[in-house]
Amino acid sequence: MSSPTITKAAPDGRTPKSMSDTQFAKLVIFVNSLLPLGLVFWDLANKRVGANPLEVFTRTTGMLTLTFLTVTLAITPVRKIFAFNPLIKVRRMLGLFAFFYGLIHLVTYVWFDRGLNLASVFPDVAGRPFILIGMLAFLLMVPLAVTSTDNMLKRLGGKRWRNLHRVTYAAAVAGVVHYWMLVKSDTRIPLTFGFIVFVLLGYRLLMKYAPARPTTATNSLFPRD
Repeated sequence: MSSPTITKAAPDGRTPKSMSDTQFAKLVIFVNSLLPLGLVFWDLANKRVGANPLEVFTRTTGMLTLTFLTVTLAITPVRKIFAFNPLIKVRRMLGLFAFFYGLIHLVTYVWFDRGLNLASVFPDVAGRPFILIGMLAFLLMVPLAVTSTDNMLKRLGGKRWRNLHRVTYAAAVAGVVHYWMLVKSDTRIPLTFGFIVFVLLGYRLLMKYAPARPTTATNSLFPRD
């Protein structure tokens, strides 16, 4: 017979939970953030994506990149408007998922569209400007992902770190333009994304220049938890 597990009490006399509410929320968001990728793989495996599965996969990962990027930018306004501070705990994870799907989107293009022939990428970019804009959006996210850790915040210093992470909005704008140039005809979805990003950027500028109470929160794609 195994010996019983002894649970230590917290300093205040309460028994600590095996998983905090924040950890559980992060786990739920992590699983649900991967779910779209699992579903698209399921559709690919069952041949439910039409005659051009590569296009479906590429567009899906691009849409997910822009979705996670937009949701991440919306965290701070929603948190402040509804006074729901726990949202700040999941913002970095959402931002990293935006980068994750952006990376898959780019790798899909280089691997399957260009056959890993990097030399062919440059003339293709020159001939199709929307690819150039998309690559710009991804490159803007790279330093944000690299500097998402607490150690990088300490190394850069708070002010420089915050200034760097304002590039988030430029990445979002570039992503919207990339999507808009890609679809050509039915622009309703990219214009919807554009409107949302415009509102979020307007809120950011309003909070910066309008008189307001001091705040220590940062508006970053990959902030500290």
